[in-house]
Amino acid sequence: MEQAQMPGCYRHPGKETGIRCTRCERPICSDCMVDASVGFQCPECVRGGSGTGHSRTANHPRTIAGGRITNGHPHLVTNVLIGLNLLVFLLGRLNPALIDEMVLIGFAFDPDLGRVVGVADGEWYRLVTSMFLHEAIWHIAGNMLLLWLLGGALEAELGRARYVTLYLLSGLAGSAFTYLIAAENQGSLGASGAIYGLLGATVVLVRRLKQDMRPIMALVVFNLVITFAREGIAWEAHIGGLIAGVVIAYAMVNGPRERRALIQGAACALVLGLTLVTVFLRTAALT
Repeated sequence: MEQAQMPGCYRHPGKETGIRCTRCERPICSDCMVDASVGFQCPECVRGGSGTGHSRTANHPRTIAGGRITNGHPHLVTNVLIGLNLLVFLLGRLNPALIDEMVLIGFAFDPDLGRVVGVADGEWYRLVTSMFLHEAIWHIAGNMLLLWLLGGALEAELGRARYVTLYLLSGLAGSAFTYLIAAENQGSLGASGAIYGLLGATVVLVRRLKQDMRPIMALVVFNLVITFAREGIAWEAHIGGLIAGVVIAYAMVNGPRERRALIQGAACALVLGLTLVTVFLRTAALT
């Protein structure tokens, strides 16, 4: 006789569970269930008020990474990031000199600005500003499509704070790797570093939820082929961001619950520390 298969969590279908919400009776996994006065409840029932006598902030529902499930727009941070990228792109079109001030470059004389520029010359902000620069319409269109497709799911599963941390650290790691490898006088628009960080994080998340890996792996392979097949692409930012995204996301969704915050903080500190060491060593070599 075949063994009956348990139902999957309504938020994470790939995770079988024998636990149901005591209020709506939907199946919930250990990452979603919230302690109630009797049994467990799902995040939606807790968010709406469970009638248990506890305040709505007590036993607040958490994401798979331990982030708080917030009311309001589920893709708020993703929309803000898209808007910021579009705004910088528009300003760059209206004032091309702005791009010269923001582009990632190691150390060089810029004839347009009439002075020496670069991270090695003290302009460290370029490691961050270049994360929001795009070359052309096709570039920003492709990146914003990926940000919309991948970012929404990651924001929902990680929580807003962890999601924006993932985005920024992945982009910064991509910039640092470009700074280390690329020629010191080569300008680079590093927006794709953060996007590839989201790609890497999605691979980890899909595997953690035991979902079909084929679509996301096909997307990763497709983008890597474009990265190395097309001339003029800063592949360093892509690879640096991808690796950082995998490392950070793995710590965020795979750590044991009782030590989750410690492991997540350690992983983020590791990526940031390696990024800073890379920048310091490259700067020392150039100066």
